[in-house]
Amino acid sequence: MKLHALFPFLGLMTCTLLLRGPSLGSGHPVQSLEQTRIRFLEQVDRLGLAFNWRNLTCPACKVVFTLLDIALLSNANEERVAHVVSEACVRLHLSDKLVCREIIELFRDDFIRALQQSFLWPTEACALLVGPSCGTFDIYAPWNITLPKVPKPPVTPPSPPKPGSPQSRVLFLTDIHWDKEYQAGSAADCKEPLCCRNSSGFPGKRQSLAGHWGTYSNCDLPFHTVESLLENAARAGPWDWVYWTGDIPAHNVWSQTRNQQLTELTVISKLVRKHLGPKVTVYPAVGNHESTPVNIFPPPFVHGNRSSAWLYDKMAEEWASWLPEQALKTLRYGGFYTATIQPGLRVVSLNMNFCARENFWLMVNSTDPANQLQWLVQVLQASEDKGEKVHVIGHIPPGLCLSSWSWNYYHIVNRYESTITGQFFGHTHLDEFQMFYDEKTMTRPLGVAFIAPSATTFVNLNPGYRVYYVDGNYQTSSRLVLDHETYILNLTVANHSPEKNPEWTLLYRATKAYSLPTLFPSDHHALLQNFVKDDHVFQKFWHLRHKGHTSESCIETCKTALLCFLRSGRYDELQQCDHLNGFGGTLVRASLKTLC
Repeated sequence: MKLHALFPFLGLMTCTLLLRGPSLGSGHPVQSLEQTRIRFLEQVDRLGLAFNWRNLTCPACKVVFTLLDIALLSNANEERVAHVVSEACVRLHLSDKLVCREIIELFRDDFIRALQQSFLWPTEACALLVGPSCGTFDIYAPWNITLPKVPKPPVTPPSPPKPGSPQSRVLFLTDIHWDKEYQAGSAADCKEPLCCRNSSGFPGKRQSLAGHWGTYSNCDLPFHTVESLLENAARAGPWDWVYWTGDIPAHNVWSQTRNQQLTELTVISKLVRKHLGPKVTVYPAVGNHESTPVNIFPPPFVHGNRSSAWLYDKMAEEWASWLPEQALKTLRYGGFYTATIQPGLRVVSLNMNFCARENFWLMVNSTDPANQLQWLVQVLQASEDKGEKVHVIGHIPPGLCLSSWSWNYYHIVNRYESTITGQFFGHTHLDEFQMFYDEKTMTRPLGVAFIAPSATTFVNLNPGYRVYYVDGNYQTSSRLVLDHETYILNLTVANHSPEKNPEWTLLYRATKAYSLPTLFPSDHHALLQNFVKDDHVFQKFWHLRHKGHTSESCIETCKTALLCFLRSGRYDELQQCDHLNGFGGTLVRASLKTLC
């Protein structure tokens, strides 16, 4: 952001200071830093934050928080400070003007109290909101989980199953983002962060309009498209089981309520159960959009109305027919659980919101929130002792987590590489993956985090879903992913005949598209090397990554950045790749920018 763009904001701030005059402070005793942080988080938890803080540059962020600090010290009344915050939101393009005005008006009191009670310096606040490259804050301090002293068993490289061996077909759903206010014929281009809605108005001559089945724009899905997806998935069955990694509500995060979130959770859960049938077990994971405010998930030490009990209890109620009682118990506690899928195969569903920098509650303590990773180690060790294989599911890919959380998770995957035979995530809305290598040399591939494409169109995508083919249920099964398919609804074709039931079609099958024998970690490593050598193969990946709808090719810097992302199952690897290729932090910012 250029400095002259801040001049009106500076002028406004100066007028505020002159009108109010300085304040020398109060006679109240100074609170402890820990108490202040907890109170700060309690207030922030009530905010309906729709701001895209990633649009802020580091200097601009520090200017904003310096000015806000000065405004608060001036004892200006709430109306004036709220106006300053609103102006900053608009001028720094944190969100649309209307959204900025509405959100500040709606949460003005809580936001100002949160700022007043915070001891964060501008560099600390910006380190939290923009990223570690903008400053330092102690939530980024390194920490380590404790691994058992049991020696790691010898590693046996996996080999493809014998021809005719059983396979499991697993349906994978993620990022549905149902918008109950979707309106066909409304404006697909609007000023708000989410369009194609009743409130978006009607398109002008140069504007595009919302299609019946969905739209290539900043739009989510209408209900009938979600139902069409599930109807098609049901016809494509039978399924051995289903993974569902969250994000049910739409992206109208500035106007959501708890009751709305719970209603949408109930509606979509029942819809999944209705179409897939009572005999199919679904293993869900918690997305970052399930809560309101978005991304805000207090650790279990927070009780009462501030806690996430309102959400976890409802999830336990809706998912009780799928999960055993012990799984429901830990789900209610912290949004994570484990369950036996079949003899010899276990699933672990992680609450990845405890690794996300957008979760402001981690300002209080980011060291293994809810002891989730330590719990994961216990589960994995027990599975190793019994000879079980484990699939890990979650919403946010671990390579996009806070650095220490990501490092510890990577360390766990290294230790239990013979036990963890599948990792499945969503969140980015794109079709991609991230690699895991042995920590000693960072050259031997030992794991893959599959990142499946979204059901929603947000942004400029076809709706889609994923099918995994997993080594099946027999005595010596590896339980590794052997192949996967992606199915899409081509919106150009579907919206041309809105009165007809749309046809969901196979976009590609991975082994055939990339000429691979299986999808083992070694195969993905070879694929990465092929991306470097053969640009034709990489451009095919780029096309498929966007579910068959992209208007631009990816070359030079774009290609280098994406290869960095695919290789980096650990956040610090992404940073290192950023540094070595001279991106100056832009790669990390780009990877974190889309807070889907």
